[in-house]
Amino acid sequence: MAVALSIDLIQATVQVEQPLGDGTRTVGTGFLISDPTPDGKPRVVLVTANHVFRKMPGAMATIGFRTENADGSWRYTPATLKIRDGDRELWTHHPDRDVAVIAIEAPAAFAKAALPENWLAADDTFAKYQVTPGDEMLALGFPEGLSANAAGFPILRSGRVASFPLAPSSAFPTFLLDFAVFPGNSGGPVFVEQPAHQTSTASGEPGFIAGLLTQQVEINSQNLSIGIVTDAKFVRETLSLLDNPGAVVATPHLAEQGAPTPGLMSAADAAYSR
Repeated sequence: MAVALSIDLIQATVQVEQPLGDGTRTVGTGFLISDPTPDGKPRVVLVTANHVFRKMPGAMATIGFRTENADGSWRYTPATLKIRDGDRELWTHHPDRDVAVIAIEAPAAFAKAALPENWLAADDTFAKYQVTPGDEMLALGFPEGLSANAAGFPILRSGRVASFPLAPSSAFPTFLLDFAVFPGNSGGPVFVEQPAHQTSTASGEPGFIAGLLTQQVEINSQNLSIGIVTDAKFVRETLSLLDNPGAVVATPHLAEQGAPTPGLMSAADAAYSR
């Protein structure tokens, strides 16, 4: 694990977009994970929100690769990505959560930038590092389709964990981040660069990817500057579906969580996909 997790994630995060034919485009964010096939063959997988692909009606999307020049500068070198074959979706999505993955052919430099799957938080990661409300997390994305520069790098922002409890993920599959979300942010990684609460005497414990941004919270068309993050557990589960389509079964209690409770309106009830 590199000391500066943010740099590694910036390198691995890309814009995903598709023109809509009327002068507008739909934009999302994705990040690359190294997920070898069962026989050990290297494979690069793009992770994003399922609704990012669902909102793209065409067969071809654009993935925003970048190329480093000999003088150390960078240029934007996007490539096409086939996401549909006729009416058939070519990506794999989680049966319950807003997560999608698709294997891609990436340039050699980008293949090297793909992050190991074990950087994704596991079931016990939040407990291990004592993640609590108020802890800072970082997020990468392309809000309103904006990039940090002409080379197409994502914009890094931060927010604080705004909900409790955070575990177990089977009961609380998402958590809130005090963070303004815009169209284009969906699918971006949310991560901890270094845990705030050390669980040992060692310093500089590694960071981790906590999840991916999937929605914003609005009431009466007012953006409350609250983002909804889907736990990284469900990214892991979606990756497992690439080689074993039956590995994850839809979980009834997750769907039931969306049922309204008399006298109570949760942030999820007011969430809009971004």
